[in-house]
Amino acid sequence: MTHTDTGVTAADTTAKATPVLELNDVVKVFDIKHANPFKPHDRLRAVDGATLRIMPGETYALVGESGSGKSTLGRVAVRLDHPTEGTVIFDGQDISAASHGDLRKLRQDIQVIFQDPYGSLNPRMRIGDIIGEPLKVFKGMSGKELDDEVVRLMESVGLNPERRTARPRALSGGQRQRVGIARAIALKPKLILADEALSALDVSVQAQIANLLVKLQKEMGISYLFIARGLPIVRQMADRVGVMYLGRVVEQGTTDVVFNDPKHPYTRALMQASPQPDPSQRGKRVLLKGEIPSPMNPPSGCRFRTRCPLATDLCAAEAPPVHIDGDHRVECHYPGKRLADHLREQEELTAAALRQEGVA
Repeated sequence: MTHTDTGVTAADTTAKATPVLELNDVVKVFDIKHANPFKPHDRLRAVDGATLRIMPGETYALVGESGSGKSTLGRVAVRLDHPTEGTVIFDGQDISAASHGDLRKLRQDIQVIFQDPYGSLNPRMRIGDIIGEPLKVFKGMSGKELDDEVVRLMESVGLNPERRTARPRALSGGQRQRVGIARAIALKPKLILADEALSALDVSVQAQIANLLVKLQKEMGISYLFIARGLPIVRQMADRVGVMYLGRVVEQGTTDVVFNDPKHPYTRALMQASPQPDPSQRGKRVLLKGEIPSPMNPPSGCRFRTRCPLATDLCAAEAPPVHIDGDHRVECHYPGKRLADHLREQEELTAAALRQEGVA
């Protein structure tokens, strides 16, 4: 651990730093209209009380199945969507109800890399114009100054500057995503939302783009809110991980802790569902049963209980408490409990009940 001349450690400095992003009890509800105008709208709670924070230069990854609310939470976090409840604080400023004009100013500090590297690029524009557009709009650059900066940005993401006159259709998927990355870093933002930015790419290309994002983070100090499905990439890139299920962040903590000692049964199921290089571990997986419930009609109590092998009557009756151990947060009635221990306890309870009936 390094020390400064004042005796303050680097860890102390990080601990005292202002988070780049804080979400506190964020809720996002969508009204679903029916064809019948006399029928009341359904209310879909895509995000239901999410809390997290991202520190400067940190990568926070959100993982979970499709339909868990990851992308919706990401859009609310960067104010592409308005939160129904809760607060969104960026760089110490509450932007939960920021006006369009205020948000436009913030766009220099908050950028997005989208999932589809082709759909997110205007097919009629040349690559150089796509990358240079934010510089023209926000910085007023033009002429040689703009051309030089576009060349520098293309080189920084591994693109040949000679391709700046090409259009997106002439590039591969990985090259298109590099264009999106160059556009996102043009204004030197503090935070980038990468919304499944690797999922549409081949595995080999995913690794290249992941390495590029890590390199740019080291060079520029960018923070990432990284939404992903692939756990190996998350383990490679993220400093901290949040696991979402049906609108809730059910477990979050440092990547090492969440991957090596997951406490929530859903987190363990996700980890066990990922490819296992060790053949001896392949038969020990606990597979998830059924589909994720509808957010318009979530289960009572613990939302995961309908698919959880540890679920009891308590899980149906009460929402789980939040257990906090330092930076590790888990929403579960039985955090860390293993299936084998649970089954043994249930057998013991059943045997005790039978004995009691025999005495009676």
